[in-house]
Amino acid sequence: MPQPMSKRYSITTPIYYVNSVPHIGTGLTTFASDVTKRYQQMLGKEVWFLTGTDENGQKVSETAEAAGRDPMEFVTEIADTFKEIWRGMDIQFDDFIRTTEPRHIKAAQAFFTKLKENGHIYAGKYEGWYDVSTETWYKEADLVDGKSPDGNEVRWVEEDNWFFKLSAFQDQLLSHIEANPEFILPASRKNEVVSFINQGLRDVCISRSNSGWGVPIAGDEDKVIYVWFDALINYVAATGWPDKGWEDFWPADVQWMGKDILTRFHATLWPAMLMGMDLPLPKHLVGHGWLLMGGDKISKSKGNVVAPLELAKKYAEESGADLPLAIDAVRHYMGATLPFENDSTFTQDDFNLRCNVDLANDLGNALNRSLTMAHKFADGVVPDAEPEESAIKAIQAAKAKYEAAMSGFRIEKAVDAALDVPRFLNKYVDDRAPWALAKNSDPALDSVLRSMLLCLRAAEGMIKPVMPSTATAIAKQLGLDPISSWDQIGDPASMPSGTKLEQPSPLFPRLDIKKQQQNQQKQKKTDKPKKEKKMKPKFEVPAEIEFTDFMKVKLQIGRVLEAEEIEGSKKLLKIQVKVGDEQRQVLAGIKGAYEPMDLIGRQVVVATNLKTAKLMGHESQGMILAADDADGSAILLQPDKESPEGTSVH
Repeated sequence: MPQPMSKRYSITTPIYYVNSVPHIGTGLTTFASDVTKRYQQMLGKEVWFLTGTDENGQKVSETAEAAGRDPMEFVTEIADTFKEIWRGMDIQFDDFIRTTEPRHIKAAQAFFTKLKENGHIYAGKYEGWYDVSTETWYKEADLVDGKSPDGNEVRWVEEDNWFFKLSAFQDQLLSHIEANPEFILPASRKNEVVSFINQGLRDVCISRSNSGWGVPIAGDEDKVIYVWFDALINYVAATGWPDKGWEDFWPADVQWMGKDILTRFHATLWPAMLMGMDLPLPKHLVGHGWLLMGGDKISKSKGNVVAPLELAKKYAEESGADLPLAIDAVRHYMGATLPFENDSTFTQDDFNLRCNVDLANDLGNALNRSLTMAHKFADGVVPDAEPEESAIKAIQAAKAKYEAAMSGFRIEKAVDAALDVPRFLNKYVDDRAPWALAKNSDPALDSVLRSMLLCLRAAEGMIKPVMPSTATAIAKQLGLDPISSWDQIGDPASMPSGTKLEQPSPLFPRLDIKKQQQNQQKQKKTDKPKKEKKMKPKFEVPAEIEFTDFMKVKLQIGRVLEAEEIEGSKKLLKIQVKVGDEQRQVLAGIKGAYEPMDLIGRQVVVATNLKTAKLMGHESQGMILAADDADGSAILLQPDKESPEGTSVH
C-alpha cells in the first residue's frame, strides 16, 4: 500500500456530535491535539490540526424538529458554539470541518462510490435493532434487557441497504497492527482491539432510508450514508480529497480520540475503509481514558458537566489571576491529569490543589524568588557569566524526559517533566544561597544568578505547549520575546547577558482552599446551637523582670529563605529561616505589612528557644521580632549591617 510522505504534521480530533456543547471531558481530546500541535511547531514542523462537528445523525434532525427548529440552523448554532469555546480555551485548530458542508458531502459520495467500484460494498437486506441515540446497529444478542449496551431505547428496522465487507479485512488489519506496534496507543487499548477483531468481524450496514437529512448515496438517492461511515470520511474530506493536493495533509500523524470510539470504529472500521480505497493509514491512533466525576464519565446526560471556561472564570475570580492565565490553569490541570491508560477523576479540590502546588508554589515561587534576587544582587540585569553545569544538566534531563513523553503522546508525563525545572530551581536557590555569595563577595554569584534565570527561560519554553499565555507572561518578566524553538531551551544564548529584567509579578496567586472549605461547611453548622466560648484570662505583662529572666530568651540572626501566605489566615505568613546550620519554620503575623517575595534574602532577629507551637495546622519553631509603626503595622527588626547567620543578639 503506498505511503506518501505528508508535507505537514497532521493531527485530528474526532468530529463531535452536535447534541450538546463541549465540557472539560470533551475538551481533553481537543486540548491534547493542541498541545501536540504546539510542541511539533516548536520542533520546527509545519502542522495541520483538524477538528469539527458530526451533523448528519438521524437524532440531530429529530431533535431539531421536536424543538420546532430548522435542522441546519440548529447544527450551525452548535458548531459555532464549539468554535467559540475552543478559541476561548486558546485551541489553535487550523481547519474546522462540518459534515453538512459541500466539501464533505462531495468526498463522502466519492468515497462510497469508489469503495463500491472496488468490490467492497454490496446490496443486502438489514433486519435488526437501531439505537438512534448513538446511531448504532445491534443484533439481538447485543441487547441488554431489551436496550442497547449503553442503556438506550432501540427500534426494530427492516430495510434494503448497502453493506461494507468489513469481514474481508480481518487478516489485513491484524497484520498491520502486528507490524506497527505503535499504530494503536496505549498498548492496553491495542490488546482490546486485537481481541475484538479475533472474535470475528461481520459485514456492516452502511446506509439507511433517506428521511431528508444526511448524505445521499450517488445513484441511490433513496438512501443516505450511515452516519458513522459518513463521519469517518471527514478526515480525508478536509484534505481536499479526491482533488489534487490531499497528499500534503494525509496520512494523519496522530488521530486523538476518547477510548469509547477507538475499538469498533477508528481502529477497525476506519482502517478497513482506507485499505479498501488503497489510501494510507494514519500513523498513530491514540485512545485516551475518560475524565470521571463522582465515578461517572462526565456528560451532559448525567448532569455532571464541568464547563472549562466557567472553571477558568471561577479560578480567576477566587485567586485574582488574569483570565488568560486562569485559562492556562485549566489547561495545566487537563494536561497534568490527562488519563492515558486509566481514567482519572475531576474534583474541585484536586483542581485547586494543583493550582496552588504546581503553579503558585513550584512555578510561581521559582519565578518570583529568582527575579527578586536578580534585582537585589545584580541590579535587574542578566550577569555576564557562564551558567553552572548542574543547572545545564538539570535542564537537559528535564528536556529529554519531556521529549520521551511526547514521543509516546504522554502529555501528563510531559507536564511533569516541565515542572522538574522550577522544582530544581527552588532547591538550587536554597543550596547555592545567592545571599550568602553576595555577602561574601563570592565571584560565583554571577554564574548562580545566570543559572537561575536560564532555568526560568527553560521552564518558559517547556510549559509553552500547555500554557502558552503563561509562557508569554514569563518571557515578558525576563525582558525577552517568548521562546519559539525547542532547540533554544537550555541554550545560554536564549538568556543573553545584559538583558534588563522586569520586576517580578505573581502570575498565579494562591487559592485560599481552607476558606473555601470553611464556606462550604458554614451552612451545615448554622442550625447547630453554639457552645458558650470560654474566655482566656488576659495576659498581664510584668512591670519588671530579672536580668536572668531576659537571658533565658535566645535571640539569633536568621535569613529568610522562603515565605508564603497561609490559607485562611488574614495575618500569618509561613517563613523558612536559616539560623546558623539549621533551617526553621516560623509563623509571623506580618501579612499585609510585607509581601512574601520581599522577605526572601532579608536578615531577621529570631527567638529560637521557644517551645514549638502549632497555629492553623502549621508548626512554628520560633518567633521573628518586629516593632509596630504608628498604624500598628509590623516593622521587622534587622541588624544595621550584614551579620553571620546564627549570631547571638544580646
